[in-house]
Amino acid sequence: MSQSHQQPALSKCPGCEEPLDAGDLFCGACGYDLSAVPARPGDRPTMAITVPPAGPAAPAAPAAEAVRWPAAAETDSSDVPAPVHRPTDLPGTDSGGRPLTGPEHGQEPVPEPIGGPGPASAAGPVSGAESSAVPVRHDDRATQEGAEHAGDFALAAPDPRTAEHAAAAPAAPAAGAKVCVACRSGRVDPDGYCENCGHAQPRERDHMEQELGSVAAVSDRGLRHHRNEDSFAVSSTSLPDGSPAVVAIVCDGVSSASRPDEASAAAASAANESLLESLPRGTHPQQAMHEAIVAASEAVNALAQEPAGAMEHDAHRHQNAPACTLVGAIMAGELLIVGWVGDSRVYWVPEDRTQPTARLTEDDSWAAQMVAAGLMNEAEAYADERAHAITGWLGADAYELEPHTAAFKPDRPGLVVVCTDGLWNYAESAEEMAAAVPADAQQHPLRGAQVLVGHALDGGGHDNVTVALVPFAVRPQGAGSACETV
Repeated sequence: MSQSHQQPALSKCPGCEEPLDAGDLFCGACGYDLSAVPARPGDRPTMAITVPPAGPAAPAAPAAEAVRWPAAAETDSSDVPAPVHRPTDLPGTDSGGRPLTGPEHGQEPVPEPIGGPGPASAAGPVSGAESSAVPVRHDDRATQEGAEHAGDFALAAPDPRTAEHAAAAPAAPAAGAKVCVACRSGRVDPDGYCENCGHAQPRERDHMEQELGSVAAVSDRGLRHHRNEDSFAVSSTSLPDGSPAVVAIVCDGVSSASRPDEASAAAASAANESLLESLPRGTHPQQAMHEAIVAASEAVNALAQEPAGAMEHDAHRHQNAPACTLVGAIMAGELLIVGWVGDSRVYWVPEDRTQPTARLTEDDSWAAQMVAAGLMNEAEAYADERAHAITGWLGADAYELEPHTAAFKPDRPGLVVVCTDGLWNYAESAEEMAAAVPADAQQHPLRGAQVLVGHALDGGGHDNVTVALVPFAVRPQGAGSACETV
């Protein structure tokens, strides 16, 4: 005998939740077939079908299903219950795996220094009472006074802005000590490096300038060399009759030799000192120039004399003695004296640029020898890769010292350009050099020398660049040659 299925009584439509009357087979609002309503499952799944419209709050859940939160122990000033559980109340471990301490363990927490566990500081261990009185500060706001009123904390490690931390920083350079060109605060050690940032300092000789009355000189390392192997000396003195004498010496170290920078410095200094000693005594300027070149040669030769035991560090040093070239000019009275050994040069640039210019020296070089022997013309000789191989220099391994000197008596004002090949490589002919010299160089020799060095750097700066400018002023004279060789 079959049993009839008894439809469960529903108070609301399962589709639209409209109220139903007893015995309804279909919902009067949405037409839901109430005969197809399945029996209520025993586990009462909570699957929402539609979002109920806004209305009065749903009735509270039965007491058996309500969550029972523990009552707060106290309230704050706004009657909001204060939280019962605090992070410090919960057990756990720190980043080092040690158990966290708290008041419930009967021990005051000790703030750990920033940076993790480590040996005690020089100030000694911190007691529990002291540590609890100084909580760790995690912000960068101000002072202890503000901490009492604004909720700030003291730092657990030294504030880098305080005097204590500053004491650990590198000490400021003492008065007169060299200061780093990079950080402007560190002291430069004897090796040329900043003790604060480690920056290598430029060498003193990388760029040198000097202006002395009417003579000026500039020397620069250039763009390709790692150091400046040129040197110069400019000075002035008086002749026995009281008239002035101006001296300019320029030396170029031979890069293939050892210590070329020392050789050029020694030669320039020795030649200058010799001239300052001989000219006031009345020595003829041309003879004084010859003696100065000999003195410079002796100074460079002395560099090759090594102390005992030095050869064991460089067994071939005696085969590669320090060496350099030298060129100089003396303006004394109405005479212009030039002297040289090597391939550095002297140019004459008249104040009136319509007048002819001239090169006053002849190179001690392979190219010059080929031209003098008639084997090549000048263009062919200087195009050869051997052109700049010098045949005369100052040094212990020089074949024979042959100082060249010449005396000129200009009949018009002009400018004497004394330079190394680092400049004349970019203005080789006298006309090219005159074109590179600024128009006001005779009135402003230092600025003119700076412009000429810049000309070489703009051309590539393949070598060290050194130039000295000596303005030559003469009294108006009658017609005559621009220069007279003695």
